Parts: sequence; structure tokens; C-alpha cells
Amino acid sequence: MKIKLWGIRGSLPTPLTPLQVYNRVFDLLDKYDKARETSKLTPADFLKSLPEHETFGYGGHTSCVEVFDANTRLIIDGGSGIRLLGNEIMMESTSLGRAQIHILMTHFHWDHLIGLPFFTPIFLPGNEIHFYGVQDNLEENIRRVFTKPNFPMAFEQLPSKIIFHKLAPRTPVKFGKFSVTPYKLDHPDPCWGYRFEHSNKVFSHCVDSECTRVSREQMGPDLPLYQNVDLMTFDAQYSFMEASERINWGHSSGPTGIDIAMREKVKQVLFIHHDPASSDAKISRAEQQTRIYYESVLESASNQGLAHGLRWCFAHEGMVLQP
Repeated sequence: MKIKLWGIRGSLPTPLTPLQVYNRVFDLLDKYDKARETSKLTPADFLKSLPEHETFGYGGHTSCVEVFDANTRLIIDGGSGIRLLGNEIMMESTSLGRAQIHILMTHFHWDHLIGLPFFTPIFLPGNEIHFYGVQDNLEENIRRVFTKPNFPMAFEQLPSKIIFHKLAPRTPVKFGKFSVTPYKLDHPDPCWGYRFEHSNKVFSHCVDSECTRVSREQMGPDLPLYQNVDLMTFDAQYSFMEASERINWGHSSGPTGIDIAMREKVKQVLFIHHDPASSDAKISRAEQQTRIYYESVLESASNQGLAHGLRWCFAHEGMVLQP
């Protein structure tokens, strides 16, 4: 099982402005000029020495995550990131009129839907596009995306075969070697996370969620989403202070994810769903603040003999990981 992040922003796509591109290039050239004073780094070596977010940033596409093995591909949400994923799928010979594509929907806010009309495989006759969701209005919400005057082609005109599947809450469904179970998240509109099990490895997708239920007792039947997990994607749209000021907005922060991951002994966390108002520098600062919090929690846990080594980062678009 592997996971690829095609879209990591929340709310709406956030491309770099020309001024931001200029400033980034200027900063990189300035740093390289200073680095050459003490070493003979080539441009390529210099770029490799930098944190990835300093070179190309965290990314601007909205929610889309690919979970796959050699035989099965599952897609979480249809944010703007799904367009590029669709382009990659189109390069596979098996996708040209013979593809079976499975898209698991968390909920129906625009940032999780906006890429669907630009997902090329949906326009090929012979392809089957399967949508899955717990919500009763799954089909209604997908149909609404392909509605004039918002989009020139009506849903009924799509040449591919569209199939809708209603999922039962907290009940596993099989996709090849994958077992996928939906669990409820804490969001103003009904939103569901997914737990993927494959070959004794577990990946949990926990976006969008404010995590207003913190204790195990409060989480109740949805606690398994966070237990015995090898890799977890977690909503960190805001800093801890921002999240405390945005009650019922449906999003969380790095420190909250750290608390849950440490308690439930999650092995690795990717913080995603970055706020569109956050520059790459601001996201980096949020990561630094979360690092300070994590180290204090780790020290306290170590003193009590409860230390749990946790790997985590604020993730960027294009990352590929294997739990």
C-alpha cells in the first residue's frame, strides 16, 4: 500500500502569485550566493540541501489523496488535485475506455468537489467511475457539480458509466486487498474519515475534522479510526491559537493531532489541509510551533515512562509514502 498526496490545501486552490514566485526565486538566489562563499555547491546540490517547502512550496491544490497497490487504486475526494491524477491515469493504456475508478467522498464542500469536472477519465466512454459515500445525498451532490450554468456539460451527458455506492457507517468494504471502513469526523456538515487496512498495515485519513471529541469516551465508536495506525493524514488547517478562535469551523491544528497520535500510538502523521490564507512561510512556522509542542509532550511522556516516538511533518503536494 502506498499513499500519494495530490492536493493538500483546504477551502480553495491557492496558486502562487507572480510576486510570490519572484520573491522565492530572489531568496533562493540570495541564499545560493551566500552558500558559495563557504563551499563549492552546484545549483543542484544547493537545492537538494534545502527543505523541500523552500524550493517548490507546500502546494496549492485542494483535497485529493490516492491510495494504491499494484492492482487497485482508490481516490479520496475530488478536489483540484484530482485533475493531475486524472492526467496520469490517462497515460495508462488500461484507462482508455476500460478503467474502473473508485472515488471515496468524505463530504461535499467545494474544495473536495471542484476538480471532478476536470477529471479527464470521466469523459471517456467505457470507463466506469464509482463514487462511494456514507451520506444519503451522495448522488444528488455529485450530479449538482455537473449542472448548467456552473458547468457546460450536464451529468446526463457524461459518456462514462457513473455508479453510486452507499456505504454503511463503521462497516468495512473490500477493494481487492484493501479493507476500507468509514468513521465519522467532527465537522459542521456530515464528514467521514476512512481507515484503510492492507497486508497488516493501516492508513487513516482524518480530514476534515475539528476533533471536538478528544477523549476515547467521546470518540466512542469512531475511536478505531485512530488506533493501531501506521500512517495518518490529519487536518491542520490552523495553528492551535487560530483553531481556538474558529469554533465550529470544522478544522484542527498540529498540536491536537500530536495529542491524539501520541495517545493512540500512531506511527506517522502527515498534517494537511493547509489554510489558503497561509503562505509557505506561515505553514513552516506552524510546523515549528508544533515541533516545540511535540518536544514538550515527548519530554513529559518520557519522564513518566510513556514515551512514544512519532514521525510527523507538515506535508507537501506530491509526497508518496508507504506505511
